[in-house]
Amino acid sequence: MPDGERILWSKLNRKQMNGYRFRRQASIGKYIVDFYCPKLKLAIEVDGDQHFWKRGTIEYDQKRQKEIESLGIKFLRFETYEIYKNIDGVANTIWLYTEKNSKATPS
Repeated sequence: MPDGERILWSKLNRKQMNGYRFRRQASIGKYIVDFYCPKLKLAIEVDGDQHFWKRGTIEYDQKRQKEIESLGIKFLRFETYEIYKNIDGVANTIWLYTEKNSKATPS
């Protein structure tokens, strides 16, 4: 796991986000997302530098996200530098999402 993902995982694992369970490297159809909360139908992606300089990556990510969203799954995306510079802000954004979209008892 890249460092940015590892840092974010330290905030997501053990049901730290309002009691919701996140999985890492979760399969959704033919794709794998960095983190996924099945109860909230929430995928979280961490975009490293390769997402911006590698030819075709942005287009592939957009297509992939659109297909996954067609399954009723929402996305939150963060760039690695955001995690390094402001992990508390990133964690707060996810926490607020869990608060706002809480439908049932977490697990």
